[in-house]
Amino acid sequence: MSTPRILEIRRGVLEKNDILAHNLRDQFNAAHVLVINLVSSPGAGKTALLEDTLRRLIQAGHHPAALVGDLATDNDANRLARSGAPVRQIQTGGNCHLEADMISTHLTDWGLDLSQIEFLFIENVGNLVCPASYDLGEHLRAVVLSVTEGEDKPLKYPTMFHSADIAILTKMDIAGAVEFDKPAALANIQSVHPGMMVME
Repeated sequence: MSTPRILEIRRGVLEKNDILAHNLRDQFNAAHVLVINLVSSPGAGKTALLEDTLRRLIQAGHHPAALVGDLATDNDANRLARSGAPVRQIQTGGNCHLEADMISTHLTDWGLDLSQIEFLFIENVGNLVCPASYDLGEHLRAVVLSVTEGEDKPLKYPTMFHSADIAILTKMDIAGAVEFDKPAALANIQSVHPGMMVME
């Protein structure tokens, strides 16, 4: 298959995804649900961060829910469900990212009443490459960076950091032990995405 043909197919896939994502966003807006897409490398701490966030939101009287993407197993979904929030697992098989049609299909199969929730968190598959290209209908994309990954991750994966709205630094309690250079990490993030908000 020639390169132009490959690019044509990829463009068609992304265009279809964008249309579905736009429709999803309209549904979320109509239901007044804020949707946050969490992306990161494997093991960066997305699940731990989301588990704590769900628990805190529920304790504060809010109504969150979560969709969790993994290649296999429902381990993370079971873990997050302990927070008390509605959680649905999406097993992607060989797919290294979630796509808008997966979100749409699982929301329909799940039967989740969007009018009963305020926040929908989507924990994407652990990968800093593929998820950058796929809009899931989210309002906010948060990229999670752990101190164990090093300061240069934003430079190695600029597309993801450029496409995200916010960066979240995790495992800061061991930053000293792994000699994480926070100023360098922040500078690298800003060089890829000037003005990007960073939380920890």
